[in-house]
Amino acid sequence: METQDKPKVAFFSFTCCEGCQLMVLSCERELPDILNHIKIVNFREAMTEKSDDYDIAFVEGSISRKDEIRKLRKIRKQARILIALGACSSTGGLNCLKNRYPMEEVKEKVYGKKAAKSYELIDTIPARPIDAVVEVDYYIHGCPIPKKEFLSFLTALLLGKQPEVVNHPVCVDCKMAGNICVFEKGLSCMGPVSRAGCDAICVTYGTWCWGCRGPVDNPNTDSHEETLKRYGLTVESVVNKFALYGNWNIKNSK
Repeated sequence: METQDKPKVAFFSFTCCEGCQLMVLSCERELPDILNHIKIVNFREAMTEKSDDYDIAFVEGSISRKDEIRKLRKIRKQARILIALGACSSTGGLNCLKNRYPMEEVKEKVYGKKAAKSYELIDTIPARPIDAVVEVDYYIHGCPIPKKEFLSFLTALLLGKQPEVVNHPVCVDCKMAGNICVFEKGLSCMGPVSRAGCDAICVTYGTWCWGCRGPVDNPNTDSHEETLKRYGLTVESVVNKFALYGNWNIKNSK
């Protein structure tokens, strides 16, 4: 395939740690083959050259400044396909925790009272996922994204197939991994209503599901509520835990 026939791919980051793009770069063995099928034209973590001519845009990070809104809309206008890459872009992620407070209070906490005269110059707005600003074609969930999911997604995209979206709760992955339910250990967990696809890695390595992949479609909330009651937990305690990654959805569902 000639270079000019390859789809042009760009990676962009907004408010985030860029860990999801780092996961893309961790595909060391697969990258040579990937580059036989696509042409990466914009990827700040990996290259200095950049171009505004691209077909597919992977966008990492939440939107937390007005100038980011303008930049994202420009990306959407150019891209034929736009993919939200990771938790921050898909759900707003951890950045939405600041939305619990007035923006003036956030500025004071970060920059101090002595900088009060400059507060109006600080460009900050409540953090939000990118689909609160533009239309998103696909989502790759996770914090960070799983390497295997990115590879299978890109493969499907290049073959002209609909990328497979995992839509079952983390509990399924947990059972497949042979894990003991964390409720049996006296802990709480987001697994019963959170989207799987992570191989239940957090539970497997000794902690619990934090819900970083967002809620599964049509979660069985009644069953989850019964489970919570059985272990002496409350719905309120779970909602508070969901705020770690789902504060945008919680705030906007009220």
